[in-house]
Amino acid sequence: MDSILVEPLIAENFADFGQVIQLDGATHYPINNGMTERFHDLARVELGGVHARPLISLFRGQPYELPLNLPLVERHPLGSQAFYPLSANPWLVIVAEDDGGTPTRLRAFSPTPGQGVNIAMNTWHGVLTPLVAISDFLVVDRGGDGNNLEEFHFAVPPIVRHAPAAEG
Repeated sequence: MDSILVEPLIAENFADFGQVIQLDGATHYPINNGMTERFHDLARVELGGVHARPLISLFRGQPYELPLNLPLVERHPLGSQAFYPLSANPWLVIVAEDDGGTPTRLRAFSPTPGQGVNIAMNTWHGVLTPLVAISDFLVVDRGGDGNNLEEFHFAVPPIVRHAPAAEG
């Protein structure tokens, strides 16, 4: 059975799967007569297909425990999908490369508080995976005509595990 070790979420390591939404390094400037700081253009919203339109939703996810048997991943061929946590509760982002319609080389990332992700269009990813507590997320994705969901069910689910603690 394959194991997927959780790694920190770093923008450069996530770039093949989408963007990390965070304030660090973001273009920003004051607005509203200097009373608000705008952190601008943090992710690339992708919308494809017929009558595409952006959706803004709230998702409330039930917590998972590690190690986690990962029965399936999904992807959205017609749009990106952004997740931004509304609490500091821990959560995971699980993504995979594509090999002719089959997810491969799965990776699991652990965001720090204040980090979200925008998963690129047609990128395999795990379901919303909060840890420890029920957690709310602001989600921006695609609405419109067409089938925007594909699921892949693993014959033998890989297991997501914490990386071993460094000895020192």
